[in-house]
Amino acid sequence: MNIDLSRRGFLRLAGAGVAATSLGAMGFGDAQAAEEAHVRPFKLATTTETRNTCPYCSVACGVIMYSRGDAKAGDKAQILHIEGDADHPTNRGTLCPKGAALKDFVNAETRLTRPRYRAAGGTEWQDISWDDALTKIARALKDDRDANFVAQNEAGTTVNRWLTTGFLAASATTNETAWLTYKVVRSMGILGFDNQARV
Repeated sequence: MNIDLSRRGFLRLAGAGVAATSLGAMGFGDAQAAEEAHVRPFKLATTTETRNTCPYCSVACGVIMYSRGDAKAGDKAQILHIEGDADHPTNRGTLCPKGAALKDFVNAETRLTRPRYRAAGGTEWQDISWDDALTKIARALKDDRDANFVAQNEAGTTVNRWLTTGFLAASATTNETAWLTYKVVRSMGILGFDNQARV
């Protein structure tokens, strides 16, 4: 089908179309109401954005967590969404299936948020404070080191080693943290030192 349309007719038709769409865009029609009815507000518009590192493996992917609730005002922040950080050099916004499920891990009712202790021979766990937990760990390390530290070998050579305790370090850390961890562990004489990346 061939339409015979002059240049003047085309301009009139185009002008009428522009006028009609402009009136509709300004609210003079049902088109705008219908458009607004199915558009919902963006769910992350009023949230707080926090960058962090995925805790699962040694890759240390960057994540962005979106939470609602003002912690400065005493509210408990609730994480609504977690996604990969596109600006992070390791993962560039991508996440593995475990990383993509981080929101469920963070909001799980069974997730531990405080230290727990079970006495030797006991069957019940009890919540303790972080200070108590760190004190128990420090006491156990000190007692074991005092009992088993080897200052010299059989030939009288100074070796300064502690063979009855091992240390497993995390991989999702900065180079500075890894360097400091290595120096602290080796300065205590611990030889059994490994990293999560090899597990």
